[in-house]
Amino acid sequence: MDESFGKNEKLKSKKLIDILFHGGKSVKKYPLKLIYLPITNPEISNFKIGVSVPKKLVKTAVGRNRIKRLMREAFRKNKYLVTNNLPQPYALMFIYISRDEINLENLNKTMIKIMEKFIEEEVK
Repeated sequence: MDESFGKNEKLKSKKLIDILFHGGKSVKKYPLKLIYLPITNPEISNFKIGVSVPKKLVKTAVGRNRIKRLMREAFRKNKYLVTNNLPQPYALMFIYISRDEINLENLNKTMIKIMEKFIEEEVK
């Protein structure tokens, strides 16, 4: 099982991010929101993932960076859920929607639940 989170898996394309926010679907599981969109470009063969923590909710840069690091780690550990269960690649944006700090254990549980909810939405 590949638990890496390399450069080719990061969501960096401004065009893809704009398309994702304008036409993507979303699922919520507090304190996370997932916006997703299937990637139709045949050149892209893997999932593209981005994480975001709004400055409006978490005021300090240190807090935002810590939460983003934890979100990337939680995804990295559990990405097998989406890579094994979905046939085509998706662009995913995880957004933290709480004002409170969170630890890795709780974020890990939430990440698993939101990815299962996402898979359930896409399979049906």
